[in-house]
Amino acid sequence: MTAPADAVPERAEQSLRQTLLSPGYRRLLLLCVLLGVPVALACFFFVGFQHELQHWVWTSLPEAVGYDTPPWWWPLPALVLAGLVLAPIVTRMPGGGGHLPVDGLGGAPVGPRALPGAVLAALATLPLGVVLGPEAPLMAVGSGLALLAVRRRTGVDQRASAILATAGSTAAISTILGGPIAAAVLLIEGAGLAGTQLVALLLPCLLASATGALVFTGFGQWTGLKIGALSLPDLPPQAGPDAGDFLWGLPTAALIAVLVTLARALGRRTVTWTRHRTAARTVACATAVGVCVAAYALITGRNPAEAALSGQATLAQLAAHPHAWSVGALVALVACKGLAWGIALGSLRGGPIFPSVLLGAATALACSGLPGFGTTPALALGISAAAAAVTGLPLGSAVLAVLLMGRDAHDQMPLIVMASVVSFVVAQVVRRDGAGTRKAPATGAER
Repeated sequence: MTAPADAVPERAEQSLRQTLLSPGYRRLLLLCVLLGVPVALACFFFVGFQHELQHWVWTSLPEAVGYDTPPWWWPLPALVLAGLVLAPIVTRMPGGGGHLPVDGLGGAPVGPRALPGAVLAALATLPLGVVLGPEAPLMAVGSGLALLAVRRRTGVDQRASAILATAGSTAAISTILGGPIAAAVLLIEGAGLAGTQLVALLLPCLLASATGALVFTGFGQWTGLKIGALSLPDLPPQAGPDAGDFLWGLPTAALIAVLVTLARALGRRTVTWTRHRTAARTVACATAVGVCVAAYALITGRNPAEAALSGQATLAQLAAHPHAWSVGALVALVACKGLAWGIALGSLRGGPIFPSVLLGAATALACSGLPGFGTTPALALGISAAAAAVTGLPLGSAVLAVLLMGRDAHDQMPLIVMASVVSFVVAQVVRRDGAGTRKAPATGAER
């Protein structure tokens, strides 16, 4: 005999209440609040140090040898060096330097044993211009520190350790996504949970990421260090989307999905190629990335750092001065950086989201000269479509675009949501390998 339909939600509510009021869960929430502080501090100094190294490689060092901006050939020795440094980390250190970026943000959270390799790979190669972002290494720092904190504690079971690792990863990535909201929505959409399980996992992640964001912001003000978080302080003039923006914008979102998916397909081919003779082929891939970045600078006469680095700084420049790039320069950026990104996805180490967002924005802005297609709507849909294609999370991608667009988001929201959905659907249709995407911090732990 089946229970009445209204009894199922009642039992679920009672189960949730029992979980929330249990002493073990309340201790877990308190531990997550405390965990957010050291995770945020570690992430702050990690990203700050990485940003300082990046500034030294692409600004201070060229000026020291007599160049106002890096010359077109500058990425070649930088990326060769990145490959030479990364090769022994990938082949000899535990964890292989972290997750492959072609898999999204990775699989299970990185444990303490694999953490040194992931941190070293990121700090040694991201500043040299490997066309990847800091989000995956940051999540490795968060999960690794969380698991390290509970390793010697008694009474912490496997499930609690997994939740803490997920909370640490979420706290870490929230520091560069502008706060806990975007990270929480990505978790909701990607965790594959429902009902009481979702709430029980979400609350620790929200507490840890909110505490971490507070500490991260405070230390940024106290120390004056720049951390290069994804933000758009200046935007094009506000303009609501009209029929022309939808007419051109939705096909543009589909185009962005195709480009991102093709780049990820190249990344998967690169993974297959680098499985044999990994060290030598890692160096070869890094060199190929350097050639692509140098080609962008040689073709356009612009700074090669625009194509070499993760993309948040260039995205902010595009948003503030969208007409400073010609259509040809934007096409060259998409082609050269897209090819470099595809190679890097399958061979180097870092995060895939930031570069894809820049590629989506550049593609949309290159199309914004079409009749009736505005700059502001193009920027909004480009961010949303690219994020949806690379993460497989249309809702979280739309929220990320809304947060980045700030005051312009209200008018752009219908276009942002539709672009995200179109991009997600097209990416699923185009992708043939059947491989899933990394969606949210996983609930397993790599010890």
